[in-house]
Amino acid sequence: MSAGKFKDTLKKISDDFGIQLQSFSSLSGGDINEVFLIESKTEKFVVKLNNAEQFPGMFEAEQNGLKKLLQPGAIDIPKPIKTGYIDSYSYLILEYKSQSSKSPDFWKIFGEQLALLHQNTSPQFGLETSNYIGSLPQYNDNRSSAGDFYIEMRLQPQIEQAKKNGFPLNIPAQFYKNCERTIPDESASLIHGDLWNGNFLVNSMGHPCLIDPAVAYASREMDLGMMKLFGGFSDELFDTYQEIFPLENGWKDRLDLWQLYYLLVHLNIFGAGYKQQVISIIEKYR
Repeated sequence: MSAGKFKDTLKKISDDFGIQLQSFSSLSGGDINEVFLIESKTEKFVVKLNNAEQFPGMFEAEQNGLKKLLQPGAIDIPKPIKTGYIDSYSYLILEYKSQSSKSPDFWKIFGEQLALLHQNTSPQFGLETSNYIGSLPQYNDNRSSAGDFYIEMRLQPQIEQAKKNGFPLNIPAQFYKNCERTIPDESASLIHGDLWNGNFLVNSMGHPCLIDPAVAYASREMDLGMMKLFGGFSDELFDTYQEIFPLENGWKDRLDLWQLYYLLVHLNIFGAGYKQQVISIIEKYR
């Protein structure tokens, strides 16, 4: 979509924010948001826009998630600056991160920093508010165990949504019991929640910077499952992570169980192309 269509909206946002808009340009975004770089004479910011009615509370939830990830100081995160509403749009203003090429030790640093992030734990699984995973609601009601949280707040809502979307899945009660037995009894870690290879940048120091989170306190293996699902991460990252914060035995065998959630999300957003992968994992845990 032409960036020019949003000129008046971006001007209003800039005025509301208290800067004089000098120029703006489109940045690559997803299917949900329009993303722009806006510039004054002295500063640059990123602005994300979406339909306020279609995605209520999305940017407030994203702002909250970014603040959570920033708090430990474990890994670079763009600072959220302001959310608001202009015309029919909701918007989020973010710190602009200039980018460069990966440093020679990029993957080692990524592994170290992700391990440090995941060492931030909570006695409860969940978050104080629900948020989004892509364009879909993601529920974060507190649960006391990793298994209950993953089944009740992650798998079951997506399985119900799949049924509504015309993809009914035959889920026996034994499936959930087997999932619960498989999931390790670890503390809830602060996770990014949607860590595929399109959701990190290489910052000006050549180090990783995480964007577009779907934050919760959940099993840390969820992040690793998503990272392994679509690839794009070096083995050096995972080896370094293991040295700093070793995973429970058998973590590689559990990757598909965590990937089931993300594949269900893709089934519900993009359609039937993901159904067979979903069914194959369900069959494994029946």
